[in-house]
Amino acid sequence: MIDAVVHGDPSTADRTIAGPGTREAEWHGWSGWSELISIGLDDLVPEGTRLVVVAPHPDDEVIAAGGLLRLAAAAGRSTLIIGVSDGGGSHPGSDEWPPAQLIEQRRAERRAALQELGVRTDLVCELDLPDGGIGSARERLVGYLDDLIHDRDVVISPWRFDGHPDHEATTSAVQTVIAAKRPPRHAVHLQAPIWGWHWASPSGGQLPTTDGAVLHLDSTAHRRKITAMSCFTSQLSADASTGAPAILPDFVLQRLSRNREVFLR
Repeated sequence: MIDAVVHGDPSTADRTIAGPGTREAEWHGWSGWSELISIGLDDLVPEGTRLVVVAPHPDDEVIAAGGLLRLAAAAGRSTLIIGVSDGGGSHPGSDEWPPAQLIEQRRAERRAALQELGVRTDLVCELDLPDGGIGSARERLVGYLDDLIHDRDVVISPWRFDGHPDHEATTSAVQTVIAAKRPPRHAVHLQAPIWGWHWASPSGGQLPTTDGAVLHLDSTAHRRKITAMSCFTSQLSADASTGAPAILPDFVLQRLSRNREVFLR
């Protein structure tokens, strides 16, 4: 499907998530779009395989692969969402969103979003690892994933160089589990940039286009994904109690609201 190619690894300093990042208007003219393989549901998740989306936080499954999840659900593909963290760390020090309330809110947001995509909410496995501490719980996560990921699964997680420590730790754990499985029936692992679109640039060559594919969403899948993303209300508004801006302000949403999804090896 996608041939693996070795690329130079971006440094940690390069992968800084700060300020507005690279604007979506800059990505419109990216030459890499024409270098990505155009691929469909049957190529990504063939009949007889299961789609497994590993989400570090509640909302990452929709941001990374909401369109794919919609298409898979409509086609009757088997699906599992693995929610790694409880999402309780997104608003530190907040009186508006104390952790216990925030955790319940984000669970409810995920349920509403998946219902919008047509994905059964009983297909979610919540591991409840600490938000912001997935790296320190990596070995626990590897153990959980080893039990949950099966041969012939198609596993989606964030890009291994996404810039967010929880995203990178999650994908590192997935890579460890996938590597331990043996051909010819081993799982397939694909990685979706999320915050990578923020820190990378169209001229920087950081995204491995020769190692990636693009899924173009039909109008229904695209509309359902946008509506599903709007369910994550705790992430879309500023916190009046701390003065912190929204986790997902408009300039971030513009990058995440495209009618296409990118998956890398």
